[in-house]
Amino acid sequence: MQNTGTRNPATTSTHCPYCALQCGMNLTPVEGGTVEVSERTDFPVNRGALCGKGRTAAAVLAPGARLTSPLVRSGDGALVPAGWDEALDRIAGNLERTRARYGADALGVFGGGGLTNEKAYALGKFARVVLGTSQIDYNGRFCMSSAAAAGTRAFGLDRGLPFPLEDVPRTGCVILVGSNPAETMPPSLRYFTELRENGGTLIVVDPRRTRTAEQADLHLAPRPGTDLALALGMLHLVVAEGRVDEEYVEERTSGWEEARAAAMAHWPEYVERITGVSVPELREAVRLFCAPEAAMVLTARGPEQQAKGTDTVGAWINLCLATGRAGRPLSGYGCLTGQGNGQGGREHGQKADQLPGYRKLTDPAARRHVAEVWGVDPDALPGPGRSAYELLDALGTDVRSLLVMGSNPVVSAPRAAHVEGRLRSLDFLAVCDVVLSETAELADVVLPVTQWAEETGTTTSLEGRVLLRRRAITPPDGVRGDLEVLHGLAGRLGVEKGFPTDPEEVFEELRRASAGGPADYSGIDYRRLAEENGVFWPCPAQPAADDTHTAATGTGPGPGRDTRTGTGTATGSGSTGTDSDSDADVGTGLRAAPHPGTPRLFLDRFATDDGRARFVPVTHRPSAEEPDDEYPVLLTTGRVVSQYQSGAQTRRVAELNAAAPGPFVELHPRLAARLGAAEGDPLAVVSRRGRAVAPARITTGIRPDTVFMPFHWPGEGRANTLTNPALDPTSRMPEFKVCAVRVETVTS
Repeated sequence: MQNTGTRNPATTSTHCPYCALQCGMNLTPVEGGTVEVSERTDFPVNRGALCGKGRTAAAVLAPGARLTSPLVRSGDGALVPAGWDEALDRIAGNLERTRARYGADALGVFGGGGLTNEKAYALGKFARVVLGTSQIDYNGRFCMSSAAAAGTRAFGLDRGLPFPLEDVPRTGCVILVGSNPAETMPPSLRYFTELRENGGTLIVVDPRRTRTAEQADLHLAPRPGTDLALALGMLHLVVAEGRVDEEYVEERTSGWEEARAAAMAHWPEYVERITGVSVPELREAVRLFCAPEAAMVLTARGPEQQAKGTDTVGAWINLCLATGRAGRPLSGYGCLTGQGNGQGGREHGQKADQLPGYRKLTDPAARRHVAEVWGVDPDALPGPGRSAYELLDALGTDVRSLLVMGSNPVVSAPRAAHVEGRLRSLDFLAVCDVVLSETAELADVVLPVTQWAEETGTTTSLEGRVLLRRRAITPPDGVRGDLEVLHGLAGRLGVEKGFPTDPEEVFEELRRASAGGPADYSGIDYRRLAEENGVFWPCPAQPAADDTHTAATGTGPGPGRDTRTGTGTATGSGSTGTDSDSDADVGTGLRAAPHPGTPRLFLDRFATDDGRARFVPVTHRPSAEEPDDEYPVLLTTGRVVSQYQSGAQTRRVAELNAAAPGPFVELHPRLAARLGAAEGDPLAVVSRRGRAVAPARITTGIRPDTVFMPFHWPGEGRANTLTNPALDPTSRMPEFKVCAVRVETVTS
């Protein structure tokens, strides 16, 4: 079924619940309270294509797969069904008792990058206004926080992609660093295929020869944890070979001399010794990248999930700046966001240090603006709290009660066995989820909440495109929305107003709270999203006709300006959004034709005070944990095509489980021979934090000094039992992607 021409009037056009592509799909109700998923060809990102996860998404709606009643911990320790009033009363009562005994910061909130913008906004407001706690963060901290920190440092603004995906096939070269879209977001692979069909080149940087790497013109396989040295080695060659765009560097950047000096300390032979990438390969990568007029660098979790992830991404940004490949058509640095609302989830208040609109919690003007929207005293808002892993590590000691919404840290957090122990040590744990996840199994109260087909709300894709997900069916009896949960808890905790259950009403408040901030949504409403297939932020409420400051021309106020009517971050021209014929009005008293949105950032100026991009000098340093005699092998982790994140939902889908039934240890034949291991033999992978066991998968597509494990499963094959929680000093990202291990055969 297609979303063109004649179609079933009961069919709803919406978006996939999984990754940040947010693929368009159609949902048609069928018997049994679920839906049939069909293609939707009018959405430009996936153009009808869906991966296996998207096609089977409706399976999790079935009553046998999901929760349909609140659960409470009984006297004998079992989780038993309960009514909603009892469950909400228990949560509110325990939160209030914890606060009275230990103070507000003994209450913790842990959110998720899959929550809609409305839920993320309401959750951040709930933590700060109702609970009064600073202790809120979310699993998106584990997604692209290093890229966000590096992008903000260089450009003054973080948006995953500063251009739409449609630009990728039209550029001349793409360097794809630590990303495997063939498995993580399959419908996007067509963009890279089309790039090559159009005569462009694809360079893939990955220690494994993944399905994506097999499509590349050049595959560079560095040792895990050395992406920073690789980028610096390429920049060294750019300088040495006279490929710097001197005019661009002079006119549009600052800090070049310091960054240049740092790069020149990373000569090719030195980088070859660090990375294992040969000097001829380095030279070829530089030649391919610099040959065309336009080029891009796209990163994902590989370089970002490191204790030096911010600097690593910064080095790739420096390469773009030195060659004039940022803020120009069909060029730039971008990050491939992972989670479905990983972008919007961090823009509107779930993150420990941020307020809605991507404002800084430490900025007095930002606090005043948001406090006015919320109707509270700015001084009453707590300051920044702990980052995600630090919050989880503090459970049971400083943080005594925790509310989790849309996350499963028992499987997804680094040093997961330790995190599981901290969760068990809490005085009280409440979890809101669609399914009984491994984290929910530990809870004192579990609340069954609606999922994507049963609710309306907005998400923000990896392109910065704000989208409207529409409700297609009524949720089962006994299931409520997360906004209803927050409304019910707020009322029980003495806050009767300010937490509506209607998502559009929440979004209208979000618009006001974001107005004038870096992520300005004030010119977006549900009607525009429905009519225009999404709108790219920043999209400010258009100022009056006699105000010449407009984001579309790159002359508006700088990022973070505290004004309801400001045009937000100055981002450059090149907007191609479709205008609506309705006026924008967010209570500012100003009405004008709506802003078209901003598909392409930075074409006129960057979002810094002086409009220039900033080079940041960085140097290679070892990973937090290097191999030694006891742990001589490197472990890296990632995803497989048929599972998603912690697998809490996809592991309940028979078709996906048949394709990817469990964890495995991928290793090179030479390492397998040293161990005496054959295909399918059980192997133990041991780190300083624990032990995981899974069958061997032997392949020449991985470095001999490296093993790979997917992280979707709990139990003895849980990869994150092994991973290192060493944190990036800027982004607070844990070092998921590299740690020292030993591999052992398992005898029965």
